[in-house]
Amino acid sequence: MATPRRIRELAFHMLFQLDAQGQVDALRCIELDEGVGEDARHKAERLARAAYEHRAEADRAVEVFAPGWPAHRQPAVDRAILRLAHYEMTVGGVAPAVAINEAIELAKEYSTERSPGFINAILDNVRKQALSTAGGEEA
Repeated sequence: MATPRRIRELAFHMLFQLDAQGQVDALRCIELDEGVGEDARHKAERLARAAYEHRAEADRAVEVFAPGWPAHRQPAVDRAILRLAHYEMTVGGVAPAVAINEAIELAKEYSTERSPGFINAILDNVRKQALSTAGGEEA
């Protein structure tokens, strides 16, 4: 059984492909990974498609906190990580601390050495904005 981290990683790969090609073939994305069951593939694909559908909201949020780095200027890997984490934090019901940590781990694995810090700063600001809008504290 795939862990939530593994499903998120697969969703990141699919989201990257969606961004690049406008479509995704979930099986082709992960066909070399024999340890991934059909259930995990479907969960990852649903997560990737949902994040892709909400990409405009994520891109606007990022641009508020990094006006010099709109989505079209970001490395594609970072853009996919930010979109996935933003979706998970704002719509997907994932605790912001978890979404941020997972995004940082993806950036460490797949992006540049500066990306984890950039992603952390952006997502932490998104978290703070969400908390101030909700008027509450993070659990």
